[in-house]
Amino acid sequence: MAKSLTSPVYVVQDNIDTDQIIPAQYLTLVPTIQEEYEKLGSFALIGLPDDQYPKRFVEDGKTKTEYKIVIAGRNFGCGSSREHAPIAMGAAGVEAVVADSYARIFFRNCVATGELYPYDASTPLSNIVKTGDIATLDFESDTLTVNGVTHQLKPLGEVRPVIDAGGIFNYARQTGMITSS
Repeated sequence: MAKSLTSPVYVVQDNIDTDQIIPAQYLTLVPTIQEEYEKLGSFALIGLPDDQYPKRFVEDGKTKTEYKIVIAGRNFGCGSSREHAPIAMGAAGVEAVVADSYARIFFRNCVATGELYPYDASTPLSNIVKTGDIATLDFESDTLTVNGVTHQLKPLGEVRPVIDAGGIFNYARQTGMITSS
């Protein structure tokens, strides 16, 4: 795991639900099949309303986004409990989401799948940061620096090694909780 990540950010506001992250018609894609995993990434955040988010998260014809960090408002990932939501974002190339708050199930799915680092912001960043701003996320100090200002984030604590391992099953295998078969 890298100690820091520098990337343009994609900014979304409050109450982005799992239907906006990955609409239901794409849930037939099977993330354990590599080509379908990649295709799933091409549809990440495709359910956002065009009038509020004119800049596409993943450009047409691409499977990856240029935004490795998503900045979000309150209650990110609300709605259904689909694991496909953090998986689609991870498949698109996102490594971290920094939100004011999360729906609990989305946060748990980030940890369980190992796809995303779900950081809690201490400041409502979605109101002061713009899509395309360059940010550096420092995983050692749990800070996000953007536009020359460093913001302290809530440390990930005990969930970080689980995400570092690639999810709950990989973590359980690596720590001897379960044996590989």
